[in-house]
Amino acid sequence: MLTHNGLVDLYRNNRDRRVLSVYLDADAHDPAERSAWRRVLDHLLDDARAAVNGESAADRKAFDAASQAVRAELGRFDAFLPDRGWVGFANGGDMLYAESLRVPMPSLARWGEGLLVAPYVRALKQSRPVVTVLADSRQARLYRYRDATLDQVAELEADTALGDLSDVNQAKRASTHSGVRGETSTDAAHRFLEVGTERMLKQLAERVPELAGNDGFVVVGGTPEMVAATAGRLGALGDRVTENTSLHLALSHAEVLAATERAATEMSARLGDAHLDTVLDAARSRGRGCLGREETEKALTERRVETLFLSRRFLLDRPALADHFVGLAFEQSADVEDLAGDAGERLDREAGGIAAMLRYRL
Repeated sequence: MLTHNGLVDLYRNNRDRRVLSVYLDADAHDPAERSAWRRVLDHLLDDARAAVNGESAADRKAFDAASQAVRAELGRFDAFLPDRGWVGFANGGDMLYAESLRVPMPSLARWGEGLLVAPYVRALKQSRPVVTVLADSRQARLYRYRDATLDQVAELEADTALGDLSDVNQAKRASTHSGVRGETSTDAAHRFLEVGTERMLKQLAERVPELAGNDGFVVVGGTPEMVAATAGRLGALGDRVTENTSLHLALSHAEVLAATERAATEMSARLGDAHLDTVLDAARSRGRGCLGREETEKALTERRVETLFLSRRFLLDRPALADHFVGLAFEQSADVEDLAGDAGERLDREAGGIAAMLRYRL
């Protein structure tokens, strides 16, 4: 799946080419509708072809070649499309990019200069990693969730690097006195385990930020003491970390997946609300924020936008205008955030579905 930077690069590399952009809603489950997407595709391509009829013979030929490339790419699917959406970009007879997506897409097709990228913005959130940590004093397990897939990436042990604690007990029994006055072999074992736990926490503090990257979320579960200790070591990640002591190491892979997806949805919504609060406050105080179509379009044209915010409704109801704004944002390497749920509804009410954080205000 494309990352934000990957989508920006694909957009920029094809901005001056005639491209057929096709999105399909694949979120179907009724066996009677298993091939409905083919009829939808036929209608979309017929409508797009009709719009090309008034263009030059070369343009019509290029469209037909791109249309055939899309059909050939989709020809390997017999019935239902996999996942919940599909996207493909074709130039002439070449597919520039195609993939199935884990989020539903609107069904649409466009032939024109450059890629139609606004619908893909919704899918970008799926590329944001979520790292789940489950830990007790002896063991920690690391998972990474990305593109709707959960993988276990590491398992750490608190005592393996310190040797078998039974060997410590044997050595204690064989000696005439302990290394510390009054210390039993059990005391020594606990002391070694504490050292091992501390070492494991240091490893977590190094590995988790690497896995989360610059924008990933982190879910910390396990025993209350280890949840607090681990989260404390990840303070630099700020509000991207959430704690959940109801999670534990005995959970199955499927249970960890479900818990991670719930946490990702909750954190994404919380982050969206926080971002919207920031841009609303900045705009109202005449700081680095702007609201509404007119101000945002002016800032985009002047290349002053740091992050563009669009509501889900704006993306769905005004795809051509949304794509124009997203393209302007990509041209200046600005981030683009799709706000859904309560944050999206607030953005619709407060700013007509569009706002931006600015690099600077004139």
